[in-house]
Amino acid sequence: MRALFLTAFAACIFSTAVLADETPPPAAPAAQAPAPTPPGNPPMTGPKVLISTSMGDITLQLDEAHAPLTVRNFIRYARERHFDGTCVYRVAKGFVAQMGSFDAKGQGRGVHDGIVSEANNGLKNLRGTVAMAHGDGATSTQAEFFINLGDNAALDHDPADTANKTGFTVFAQVVDGMDVVDKISDVPVGDGGPMAGTVFPTTPIVINRVSILP
Repeated sequence: MRALFLTAFAACIFSTAVLADETPPPAAPAAQAPAPTPPGNPPMTGPKVLISTSMGDITLQLDEAHAPLTVRNFIRYARERHFDGTCVYRVAKGFVAQMGSFDAKGQGRGVHDGIVSEANNGLKNLRGTVAMAHGDGATSTQAEFFINLGDNAALDHDPADTANKTGFTVFAQVVDGMDVVDKISDVPVGDGGPMAGTVFPTTPIVINRVSILP
Protein backbone atom coordinates (compact mmCIF):
# COMPACT_ATOMS: atom_id res chain seq x y z
CA MET A 1 0.00 0.00 0.00
CA ARG A 2 2.83 2.38 0.89
CA ALA A 3 4.48 1.63 -2.46
CA LEU A 4 1.27 2.49 -4.29
CA PHE A 5 0.95 5.77 -2.36
CA LEU A 6 4.51 6.80 -3.25
CA THR A 7 3.90 5.90 -6.88
CA ALA A 8 0.75 7.97 -6.97
CA PHE A 9 2.50 10.85 -5.19
CA ALA A 10 5.35 10.79 -7.71
CA ALA A 11 2.88 10.74 -10.61
CA CYS A 12 1.13 13.77 -9.15
CA ILE A 13 4.42 15.68 -8.89
CA PHE A 14 5.38 14.75 -12.46
CA SER A 15 1.97 15.84 -13.73
CA THR A 16 2.26 19.20 -11.94
CA ALA A 17 5.74 19.74 -13.42
CA VAL A 18 4.46 19.02 -16.92
CA LEU A 19 1.59 21.47 -16.45
CA ALA A 20 4.03 24.08 -15.17
CA ASP A 21 6.27 23.59 -18.20
CA GLU A 22 3.31 24.07 -20.53
CA THR A 23 2.17 27.35 -18.94
CA PRO A 24 2.89 30.17 -21.45
CA PRO A 25 5.32 32.89 -20.33
CA PRO A 26 3.80 36.20 -19.29
CA ALA A 27 3.11 38.53 -22.20
CA ALA A 28 5.65 41.30 -22.80
CA PRO A 29 4.37 44.78 -21.96
CA ALA A 30 2.88 46.54 -24.96
CA ALA A 31 5.24 49.02 -26.61
CA GLN A 32 4.22 52.61 -26.04
CA ALA A 33 3.25 54.56 -29.14
CA PRO A 34 5.83 57.23 -30.07
CA ALA A 35 4.94 60.81 -29.27
CA PRO A 36 3.32 62.54 -32.25
CA THR A 37 5.69 64.65 -34.31
CA PRO A 38 4.66 68.31 -34.46
CA PRO A 39 3.50 69.15 -37.98
CA GLY A 40 6.15 70.92 -40.05
CA ASN A 41 6.12 72.74 -43.35
CA PRO A 42 5.48 70.93 -46.63
CA PRO A 43 8.42 70.47 -49.03
CA MET A 44 9.45 73.71 -50.71
CA THR A 45 9.87 73.98 -54.47
CA GLY A 46 11.47 76.68 -56.57
CA PRO A 47 14.89 78.25 -57.16
CA LYS A 48 17.76 78.00 -54.71
CA VAL A 49 19.83 80.93 -53.49
CA LEU A 50 23.40 81.06 -52.20
CA ILE A 51 24.17 83.66 -49.53
CA SER A 52 27.95 84.05 -49.29
CA THR A 53 28.89 85.68 -45.99
CA SER A 54 32.15 86.52 -44.26
CA MET A 55 31.46 83.55 -41.94
CA GLY A 56 30.56 80.99 -44.62
CA ASP A 57 27.93 80.05 -47.19
CA ILE A 58 24.21 79.52 -46.61
CA THR A 59 21.96 77.91 -49.23
CA LEU A 60 18.24 78.64 -49.28
CA GLN A 61 15.45 76.70 -50.95
CA LEU A 62 12.85 79.25 -52.03
CA ASP A 63 9.16 78.31 -52.05
CA GLU A 64 7.64 79.54 -55.27
CA ALA A 65 4.45 77.54 -54.72
CA HIS A 66 3.43 78.99 -51.35
CA ALA A 67 4.98 82.47 -51.60
CA PRO A 68 5.15 83.44 -55.31
CA LEU A 69 5.03 87.22 -54.80
CA THR A 70 7.62 87.14 -52.04
CA VAL A 71 10.00 84.89 -53.98
CA ARG A 72 9.69 87.11 -57.05
CA ASN A 73 10.43 90.17 -54.89
CA PHE A 74 13.45 88.52 -53.24
CA ILE A 75 14.90 87.40 -56.58
CA ARG A 76 14.46 90.93 -57.93
CA TYR A 77 16.59 92.36 -55.12
CA ALA A 78 19.17 89.60 -55.50
CA ARG A 79 19.54 90.22 -59.26
CA GLU A 80 19.91 93.93 -58.62
CA ARG A 81 22.79 93.13 -56.20
CA HIS A 82 20.87 94.96 -53.50
CA PHE A 83 22.08 92.59 -50.76
CA ASP A 84 25.74 92.49 -51.81
CA GLY A 85 27.95 94.35 -49.35
CA THR A 86 25.27 94.62 -46.67
CA CYS A 87 25.55 92.85 -43.32
CA VAL A 88 23.69 90.81 -40.73
CA TYR A 89 22.51 93.69 -38.56
CA ARG A 90 20.40 91.89 -35.98
CA VAL A 91 21.35 88.75 -34.05
CA ALA A 92 18.95 87.76 -31.28
CA LYS A 93 20.21 84.41 -29.98
CA GLY A 94 17.57 81.69 -30.12
CA PHE A 95 15.26 84.01 -32.05
CA VAL A 96 16.36 85.47 -35.41
CA ALA A 97 19.30 86.64 -37.51
CA GLN A 98 18.18 89.54 -39.72
CA MET A 99 19.67 91.19 -42.80
CA GLY A 100 18.64 92.97 -45.99
CA SER A 101 19.46 96.63 -46.65
CA PHE A 102 22.01 97.91 -44.11
CA ASP A 103 25.80 97.93 -44.22
CA ALA A 104 28.27 97.54 -41.35
CA LYS A 105 27.90 101.25 -40.50
CA GLY A 106 24.13 100.97 -40.25
CA GLN A 107 23.58 102.87 -43.49
CA GLY A 108 20.52 101.71 -45.42
CA ARG A 109 19.89 101.30 -49.13
CA GLY A 110 16.93 102.39 -51.19
CA VAL A 111 14.13 99.86 -51.60
CA HIS A 112 11.17 99.32 -53.90
CA ASP A 113 7.58 99.75 -52.81
CA GLY A 114 6.39 97.03 -50.46
CA ILE A 115 4.53 93.94 -51.63
CA VAL A 116 1.40 92.37 -50.18
CA SER A 117 2.02 90.03 -47.26
CA GLU A 118 1.69 86.29 -47.92
CA ALA A 119 1.88 85.40 -44.23
CA ASN A 120 -1.37 83.43 -44.57
CA ASN A 121 0.27 80.88 -46.90
CA GLY A 122 0.22 78.15 -44.25
CA LEU A 123 4.02 78.05 -43.72
CA LYS A 124 5.32 78.25 -40.15
CA ASN A 125 8.28 80.12 -38.70
CA LEU A 126 10.22 77.00 -37.73
CA ARG A 127 13.96 76.79 -37.06
CA GLY A 128 15.87 77.24 -40.31
CA THR A 129 13.02 78.88 -42.20
CA VAL A 130 13.43 82.32 -43.75
CA ALA A 131 10.77 85.02 -43.53
CA MET A 132 10.28 88.62 -44.59
CA ALA A 133 10.41 91.35 -41.94
CA HIS A 134 8.06 94.30 -41.70
CA GLY A 135 7.54 97.23 -39.38
CA ASP A 136 5.19 97.36 -36.41
CA GLY A 137 1.61 97.63 -37.56
CA ALA A 138 2.57 97.05 -41.21
CA THR A 139 2.19 93.90 -43.25
CA SER A 140 3.79 94.87 -46.57
CA THR A 141 7.40 93.76 -47.02
CA GLN A 142 10.37 95.15 -48.93
CA ALA A 143 13.93 93.76 -48.67
CA GLU A 144 14.49 92.92 -44.99
CA PHE A 145 14.46 89.21 -44.14
CA PHE A 146 15.45 86.96 -41.25
CA ILE A 147 16.43 83.37 -40.54
CA ASN A 148 14.59 81.76 -37.66
CA LEU A 149 17.07 80.46 -35.08
CA GLY A 150 14.33 78.55 -33.26
CA ASP A 151 10.67 77.61 -33.65
CA ASN A 152 8.91 80.99 -33.46
CA ALA A 153 5.20 80.25 -33.40
CA ALA A 154 4.50 83.80 -32.21
CA LEU A 155 5.56 85.03 -35.67
CA ASP A 156 3.05 82.83 -37.52
CA HIS A 157 -0.11 84.13 -39.13
CA ASP A 158 -3.14 83.91 -36.84
CA PRO A 159 -5.64 81.51 -38.46
CA ALA A 160 -8.50 83.64 -37.13
CA ASP A 161 -7.14 86.67 -39.01
CA THR A 162 -9.15 86.74 -42.22
CA ALA A 163 -7.76 90.18 -43.18
CA ASN A 164 -4.17 88.83 -43.28
CA LYS A 165 -2.77 91.49 -40.96
CA THR A 166 -0.77 89.19 -38.67
CA GLY A 167 2.37 87.11 -38.97
CA PHE A 168 5.51 87.15 -41.10
CA THR A 169 5.72 85.57 -44.55
CA VAL A 170 7.84 82.40 -44.64
CA PHE A 171 9.24 81.98 -48.15
CA ALA A 172 12.37 79.81 -47.87
CA GLN A 173 14.26 77.20 -45.88
CA VAL A 174 17.98 76.81 -45.13
CA VAL A 175 19.00 73.55 -46.83
CA ASP A 176 22.77 73.87 -46.38
CA GLY A 177 24.88 75.96 -44.05
CA MET A 178 22.76 75.85 -40.90
CA ASP A 179 26.06 75.36 -39.05
CA VAL A 180 27.08 78.78 -40.38
CA VAL A 181 23.79 80.24 -39.18
CA ASP A 182 24.42 78.78 -35.73
CA LYS A 183 27.91 80.32 -35.67
CA ILE A 184 26.37 83.66 -36.56
CA SER A 185 23.87 83.26 -33.72
CA ASP A 186 26.75 83.02 -31.22
CA VAL A 187 28.66 86.18 -32.15
CA PRO A 188 28.99 88.99 -29.59
CA VAL A 189 26.54 91.84 -30.10
CA GLY A 190 26.33 95.41 -28.90
CA ASP A 191 24.64 98.75 -29.49
CA GLY A 192 24.44 100.18 -32.97
CA GLY A 193 22.84 99.41 -36.30
CA PRO A 194 19.26 100.08 -37.38
CA MET A 195 17.60 97.98 -34.67
CA ALA A 196 17.07 99.27 -31.14
CA GLY A 197 18.77 97.29 -28.38
CA THR A 198 22.02 95.36 -28.09
CA VAL A 199 21.64 93.15 -31.17
CA PHE A 200 24.25 94.51 -33.64
CA PRO A 201 27.27 92.18 -34.15
CA THR A 202 30.41 93.85 -32.78
CA THR A 203 32.39 92.31 -35.65
CA PRO A 204 30.51 92.88 -38.93
CA ILE A 205 29.12 89.80 -40.68
CA VAL A 206 29.22 90.89 -44.30
CA ILE A 207 26.93 89.55 -47.03
CA ASN A 208 29.46 89.30 -49.84
CA ARG A 209 26.96 88.18 -52.45
CA VAL A 210 23.50 86.68 -52.90
CA SER A 211 23.31 84.50 -56.02
CA ILE A 212 20.44 82.68 -57.70
CA LEU A 213 21.65 79.12 -58.33
CA PRO A 214 21.05 77.46 -61.70
